[in-house]
Amino acid sequence: MYGKQKKCAAQLNIDNDFFKECDLQFTDRKKASKFYTEKGWGYFYKNDFETSMKRFNQAWLLDTLNADTYWGFGNILGIRQQFKESIPLLEKSISLNSTNPKVYESISTSFGQLFFATKDIKYLNKSIDNLKNSIRLDSKNARTLGQLTGVYSYFMEKDSALKYLKLTDKLDPNAVNPEVRKMLTKK
Repeated sequence: MYGKQKKCAAQLNIDNDFFKECDLQFTDRKKASKFYTEKGWGYFYKNDFETSMKRFNQAWLLDTLNADTYWGFGNILGIRQQFKESIPLLEKSISLNSTNPKVYESISTSFGQLFFATKDIKYLNKSIDNLKNSIRLDSKNARTLGQLTGVYSYFMEKDSALKYLKLTDKLDPNAVNPEVRKMLTKK
């Protein structure tokens, strides 16, 4: 998406050369897009966000309907603490592929951070909704269950928080913040 800027003739020529190179190496552009998306995640997990963004952009250029490119863009903006800007990209990813639990977890994090910044309860509610969607798709993700435990502790809904604490503990007791655990288990 390249910052949503209009490209000059030289940049368009570079894009065309890139397409030609990909057309020689891959049987179709969707496969090429998947390859560059995987490259993007590789750099993302090495904390090289600039190169990661370049690879996601290349993947997007090859296939604008590749949901994982929008997820990558959203995560990088989240890392950069641009939470409001990350949300439309993560929503686009969900609209293209509503079966990836990790995208719901990512958007929940952005909404959670907006709640911390604004104390606007609507963001906390959206965080919960997205965590529940993630759990609906992957009920064995201890990290997501632990996050939901923590979110409910902010609402002071001890019953809900304890419910998710028990579910999390069955999978990984270390997935719950120790301060949240302490608050929920003290008498």
